[in-house]
Amino acid sequence: MNKLTYPVLLAAALTIGGCGTTTGQRAGSGALMGAAGGGLIGSLSGDAGKGALIGAGAGALGGYLFDQHQKGNID
Repeated sequence: MNKLTYPVLLAAALTIGGCGTTTGQRAGSGALMGAAGGGLIGSLSGDAGKGALIGAGAGALGGYLFDQHQKGNID
């Protein structure tokens, strides 16, 4: 896998993970978009499934962290 795959995937997941208004919506939308992006990036390296799993995890985490920041729980 390319050295830039994981950082790009994480940045994309964190950027788009904030869609929604509740914690569940933000984490869910981040996971779905992260999985889609991860699958696309992973398919370039021959392992779309692994990329989708990594993207889903990173997206869900990004959505959750964005939600907590919006609520003022983290700076």
